[in-house]
Amino acid sequence: MKELIEQIAKTIVENPEEVQVRAIEGEHAVVIELRVAPGDIGKVIGKQGRTITAMRTILNAARAQKEKRQILEVIE
Repeated sequence: MKELIEQIAKTIVENPEEVQVRAIEGEHAVVIELRVAPGDIGKVIGKQGRTITAMRTILNAARAQKEKRQILEVIE
């Protein structure tokens, strides 16, 4: 899932070389941290949060196959 989020983010932003995705695995959840250039944060979030919500929906759909919950965080 980490690679999927990274690919989606790289297609949205203007500076794809600055996209960094890190997965932190816990006991009951996996936190996926998405870090982009400061000018690209608005593009990743989207109008009224629609883009980031769509990315989180993809993660939740994939969760049906796994036991751990996946959480997507945008880091400034």
